[in-house]
Amino acid sequence: MKNSRTEKNSEDGMGKTPENMQPFGRIETAKDIGQAVRRKRKEQGVLQEKAAGLSGVGTKFLSQLENGKETAEIGKILQVLRTLGLEIYIFPRSQNPFKDQ
Repeated sequence: MKNSRTEKNSEDGMGKTPENMQPFGRIETAKDIGQAVRRKRKEQGVLQEKAAGLSGVGTKFLSQLENGKETAEIGKILQVLRTLGLEIYIFPRSQNPFKDQ
């Protein structure tokens, strides 16, 4: 099913993403990262096999990541996030720019 919101081509070439995409929220666990990855991949309409190949990781790794594997390699996680057009920002809790939202 197509999203009725305005769409543009994503930088990663993996499909289309809505321009007014909402943040995925606070990430506290490996499972949270996996859920964000799976949601983004599905929003783009990309199968695990294609996303894994474009990210330079195996399908098994991507599946384990999406299922919240605690010991997933951070370098590979960053590759997947970059390919899907996701970014990570780290800041002190005391300076959380989202705390009032």
